Amino acid sequence: MAVTESAPAAPPAARTQTRTPDGPVTGPPDEAATGTPNPTIRDTPNRGPSDRGPSDRAAPAQGVPDRSASAQGSPDQGGGGGYEGILRRQSLRESAARTYARSLPIVPVRARGLTIEGADGRRYLDCLSGAGTLALGHNHPVVLEAVKKVLDSGAPLHVLDLATPVKDAFTSELFATLPGELADNARIQFCGPAGTDAVEAALKLVRTATGRSGLLAFTGAYHGMTSGALDASGGATDVRVTRLPYPHSYRCPYGVGGARGAQLAARWTESLLDDPKSGVTTPAGMILEAVQGEGGVIPAPDDWMRRMRRITADRSIPLVVDEVQTGVGRTGAFWAVEHSGVVPDVMVLSKAIGGSLPLAVIVYRSELDAWEPGAHAGTFRGNQLAMAAGTATLAYVRENGLAERAGILGARILGQLRGLAAAHPCVGDVRGRGLMIGVELVDPDAAGPDDPVPPAAPALALAVQQECLTRGLIVELGGRHSAVVRLLPPLTITDEQAAAVLDRFADALAAAERAHIPQRPAARRTTAPRTAPGPSH
Repeated sequence: MAVTESAPAAPPAARTQTRTPDGPVTGPPDEAATGTPNPTIRDTPNRGPSDRGPSDRAAPAQGVPDRSASAQGSPDQGGGGGYEGILRRQSLRESAARTYARSLPIVPVRARGLTIEGADGRRYLDCLSGAGTLALGHNHPVVLEAVKKVLDSGAPLHVLDLATPVKDAFTSELFATLPGELADNARIQFCGPAGTDAVEAALKLVRTATGRSGLLAFTGAYHGMTSGALDASGGATDVRVTRLPYPHSYRCPYGVGGARGAQLAARWTESLLDDPKSGVTTPAGMILEAVQGEGGVIPAPDDWMRRMRRITADRSIPLVVDEVQTGVGRTGAFWAVEHSGVVPDVMVLSKAIGGSLPLAVIVYRSELDAWEPGAHAGTFRGNQLAMAAGTATLAYVRENGLAERAGILGARILGQLRGLAAAHPCVGDVRGRGLMIGVELVDPDAAGPDDPVPPAAPALALAVQQECLTRGLIVELGGRHSAVVRLLPPLTITDEQAAAVLDRFADALAAAERAHIPQRPAARRTTAPRTAPGPSH
C-alpha cells in the first residue's frame, strides 16, 4: 500500500455517515465527520501482508529523517534549533524517568485521527494512541467541539468536587454504559487525574469497607506507578499483597496452557484462600485486569473471570477490575468485563473516559461506600474540559457501535498477523482482544530441550520498534521482558489504515529479523506459531 507524505489538508465540512451492523462503511467516524480521508493513505483494496505486490508495500522513510532547512521550518516553540534542539533540551531538562521519549524521538506538532505529524515534517501512523487513551484518535471533531463549547460558555474550568451541568452530563453518560447490575446501585468517586490514583482510591475503599488490609493481585499485573498501585503490580514485594497466577496460555506457569492452565490457576487461588495453613488471611479485595496490557497483552479466559467472581463472592471479598486501558470499546465490548458477564464490585476507569484529557474515577457498589467526607480527595478531580470531552467520546463510541467494530477488525488483524507469523519463527505468539493486540518475539534458536517455548527476544523487539518508526509507524513494547510489540490503534481506524499498519509492520519485522538473525535461511516454518486460544464465551 502506497503512503504519501503530503502536507495536511484543511478539514472541510462534515458529511453524513452511513452504517451497517458491522460498523461504519464510509471510513472511521473522524473521517466521516470531516469528509476527508486520511491524507497519508491512498485508497486501495484491503489486503494483508501475505498478498502484497511489490508496488503495494508501504513506502519506508529512507534512512535518517529529513533535516533540511524546509523541515527545520516546522514549529519549534523551544528557542530555536528545530526539532533536534527540542529533543536535546528535553534530554537535558527532564528527569531520567522519562520513557516514551527515549524510544520514540519525535516532536509531534499536529495530529488528527491515526496520524501524527512531527516537527521534522514526517508523518506517522500512531498505534500507541496515548497508551490506549485516544479511543477516537487525535483531535476528533466531536471532542474538539465539546471542549470548545465549554470554553465559549464561560463555565468555570476548576470546581473541585462541586456539581456542574458538565459533570452531571458526564456521570449520566458513563452510567448509561456500565453493566446494568452495577449502574443501578452504584456510587462514583472522582479521583486525581490519573489511573493510578483511581487504583489507590479503589484499594483504600475496599480496605475501609471490609476493615481488612490484605490484597490479592496477579503475576504480570500493572496498575500504575504510585506506591499502592505498584504494590499490587507484578514484581512488588509488599507482604500485604498475595501474588496469584494469572492464566497465560503461551507461557503457562504450569506448562500446559489453554483451558487446563486457567483451571489450575483458579484452583490454586481457591486452595490458597481455603487452606488455614496457607498464611493468607481473608483479604480486603482482589484486583485484576481482564486483559493484562503492560504485562504483555494477555486476555483472561472468560471462564476464569467467572470463576474469580464466584470465588470472591462466596468469600465476601470485593472484586476490583482495572479497566483503565481496556475500557470504552478497546477489547470489542464497551467494558472488557462484558465478555464474561462478570459484574465487579469496583471498576477502575481512566484513559479513554476523558476523551484524551486527564480524568479518572472509580465506580462501585453503594454497599462499599463507607468513607468519611474527605477520605479520598484531589485538587484536580473536577476537570471540566475532560468531562466534556469524555461525555462526547463515550456517547460517540456507544452510538456508532465502535466497540463491536473493534471486535470485528481486531479479529481480522489477529488473523493476518498469525498468517504473517507462519513465515517468521521469531514470532512466538500473537494474541489480544479487539484492538488491543500483542506480538511476542522470541529467539527460537535459544530454546533448550526442556523449554516449552523459546525465550523472549527483547533486543529483537526493540529493533522491530525502531524499524517501525523508520517506516512511519509508532508501536509500543510490553511484556515481562519488553519483548511484546503492542498495537493500540484508535477505534476509528479504517480497513485501509489497518492494512497500511500491517504492511509497515511486516516490512519492519523482516528487516529486523534479517539484521539480528542473518544466519537463518528464509524458510517457511512448518508449524503455526503457538497462539492463545480465543477467550471462551
